[in-house]
Amino acid sequence: MEKFKGVYVALVTPMKEDFSLDTKRLYEICEWMISKGVAGLIPNGSLGEYATLTHEERAKVVETVMEASKNKVPVVVGTGAPATRDVVFWAEHAKQHGAEGIMALPPINYNPLENEVIYHYEQLSKVGLPIIAYNNPRDYATDLTPDLLAKLAKIDNVVGVKEFSGDIRRVHDIKAKTDLEVLIGVDDLSMEGPLCGATGWISGVPNALPEEGVQLFNLAREGKVEEALPLYRKMLPLFHYDAEPQLVQAIKYMMELADQPVGPTRPPRLPLTNEEYANIQKAYHEAVKPLSKQV
Repeated sequence: MEKFKGVYVALVTPMKEDFSLDTKRLYEICEWMISKGVAGLIPNGSLGEYATLTHEERAKVVETVMEASKNKVPVVVGTGAPATRDVVFWAEHAKQHGAEGIMALPPINYNPLENEVIYHYEQLSKVGLPIIAYNNPRDYATDLTPDLLAKLAKIDNVVGVKEFSGDIRRVHDIKAKTDLEVLIGVDDLSMEGPLCGATGWISGVPNALPEEGVQLFNLAREGKVEEALPLYRKMLPLFHYDAEPQLVQAIKYMMELADQPVGPTRPPRLPLTNEEYANIQKAYHEAVKPLSKQV
């Protein structure tokens, strides 16, 4: 069953120059992305700087995105937090405000045992929302391997996985061992993922280039490799930033280049160097200049 198919944007969180939350820009950004054809919105993921938000800010982000979506597209809420109790709280908050599902990391504050990972998702399941398990062994201690996902798939409401390992072989193994819907989670596999059976893409760079991201994913899902490949290769230098630790700074700068400014990142994330910004700018202009004419 394809519940979360298409391009779901893992939203950045707009900030004012004093680092306060900019809900007006968040609302506008959501409306803009919906108008560009994205399939869904995901607030409070890693790209949304959830760990730097106060409790009140985090709730306000979800409520603003839900209001801006106007039920035109589904909203899936990121629930990452150190304690299972807090993750469950954010899942319940998402449900109360009409979210279609949650994106849930395994325990993040240490290297948990397998039974602890399973318990964590069992508690989340009790909330009653569809769960996309978030596998990100690049940044967190736990690797949700295909064998572990096969066990998680037996839990009610665990219906999908955001696969961010960077290994395209995982898509095949997950599909062979589970009935979970696979959503590719790393931008620089956004063509290979759907070609290998991923039904969705939880994306980063489409914060700045939503139309191009939707076009690429749809071409790949339809198996139109000859049309997708030129577009993918032009965007690939930008996509690589999604897999780097400084992805938030990079993607926020891409949004500035796209005339959709969203302000700074909160410390401990600091501005990048002038050289890094120049490299992003070059990659951005190379990506957008010829796209519409080549595909």
